[in-house]
Amino acid sequence: MIDQQVPLVRGAAPLPVHPRTGRFLVLASVFVCAACGLVYELELVAMASYLIGDSVTQASVVLSVMVFAMGIGSLLAKRLRCHAAVGFALIEVALALVGGFSALVLYASFAWLGESRVALVGFSVAIGVLIGAEIPLLMTLIQRVDRQDAGGTVADLFAADYVGALVGGLAFPFLLLPMLGQLTGALFTGAVNAAAGGALILWLFRRDLTARSRWLLVLAGLCAMALLATATLLVDDFERAARRAVYGNEVRVAVRTGVQEVVLTGAGRDSLDLYLDGRLRVRARDEFRYHEALVHPAMKGPHARVLVLGGGDGLAAREALRYPDVTGVTVVELDPGVTRLARTDPALSALNGRAYEDPRLTAVTADAFSWLRTAHERYDVVISDLPDPGITASTKLYSAEFYGLVRRVVAPGGRFVVHAGPPGKRPHSYWTVDASVRAGGMATRPYRVLGRRSGFASPDRVPGHTDAAEDWGFVLAAPGGAAPVLGLGPGTPALRSLDAERLAAAGRAAEGIRVPDRPPSTLLHPRYASET
Repeated sequence: MIDQQVPLVRGAAPLPVHPRTGRFLVLASVFVCAACGLVYELELVAMASYLIGDSVTQASVVLSVMVFAMGIGSLLAKRLRCHAAVGFALIEVALALVGGFSALVLYASFAWLGESRVALVGFSVAIGVLIGAEIPLLMTLIQRVDRQDAGGTVADLFAADYVGALVGGLAFPFLLLPMLGQLTGALFTGAVNAAAGGALILWLFRRDLTARSRWLLVLAGLCAMALLATATLLVDDFERAARRAVYGNEVRVAVRTGVQEVVLTGAGRDSLDLYLDGRLRVRARDEFRYHEALVHPAMKGPHARVLVLGGGDGLAAREALRYPDVTGVTVVELDPGVTRLARTDPALSALNGRAYEDPRLTAVTADAFSWLRTAHERYDVVISDLPDPGITASTKLYSAEFYGLVRRVVAPGGRFVVHAGPPGKRPHSYWTVDASVRAGGMATRPYRVLGRRSGFASPDRVPGHTDAAEDWGFVLAAPGGAAPVLGLGPGTPALRSLDAERLAAAGRAAEGIRVPDRPPSTLLHPRYASET
């Protein structure tokens, strides 16, 4: 007896291929759509981490909201099962447009509105609903092609879905990002998504479509592809306009290295601003206040050999090289693009006093944590000039384990200093750094430098930023149980913003806002949270 298939799709008609071939084509479409869906998710996480910061929080928000929305999409898709072919094709067109334009809209809201959280949640919900609606419709379509028990159909669908997700997850960091970038990569993914979904329905299930439905799908697909292609052609113009909105009209250098986006603005040494991933890191007109406060208190005592962790801009090294009895400065910087600019850009190299031309300086391209694990030399002074601890990618560089590694390379009688963020705005993070340094085996002496109004080194993002009083928190430390004395050595060169009296006041200013009993941050239990 021949088991005749009960049509699950209204208006079912014979397919143009053998059922096994049709099943393969449907599963291939599942594979492609799953890969595109995961790329959209990773794109949202990457953009949110770059634009908002705190990648753990952003990943949690995107993934949890998206999974919840997928459940809603699955429920809503039940109403489309009788029109599975048309419904699936339209969902793929909508998903291609929403996912493809997600990065553009997020960056536009960041650049012109200064806020992208609402857009992030909105895209997470929209993409999640559309992805969630795919599986019920694909279940209907694959049973339409080749009737099989429900368990086998589900197993095949999810196998194709998971393998596609694997390919999409690997393609995003290793192919799309380095070759196309975030904006063009998202648009390209949308085009692939629309093409895969449209081709499946318009060819394999064309006999299930009315003439009106067929022309509707063709028109929708062509419009989507045209929009995506047009946006791709205009991406460079969009980036330039958005960059002007973020950084102003004097952008001289804008490069995406393998680590971060590096932007230099201003035409001369005195007007230069350096931005890393949208954060203002150096403002030429007053960077000396920060770097003098960071470097010179640590130079009291032996300082022949100096290690700078981070500080690829060369400005901390510049201050250390002002001491004639310094015999060597080693700069360990993760991003070779920053050190390259510090060497070759006329304004930045002039600002750092052409430190990289000094024969006493050695530049190392490496992750500071990994480099310290294999370091055997000892240094009289270790200076940590790293990104703020509130940035998730940097939390390991503010952990007790990291400071334990630092402790191993500090020579007897040597000193260590770390920039620990603004104590006034993020007191818990600041005192967590202090506790973590102590947990690493060093005694600490915190100090806080307040200055005139400036936007330098603000932890805030650039759009909507208003200048606030300088508030830089530092932790000076030394191995053992005796806290180092806060002061300046007898060989300290002439400083523009710091003297012994101001430094003593900086110590009192930090102690006046102490947050007691803060636990240290560790690799397994990071404790740096966002503070308002």
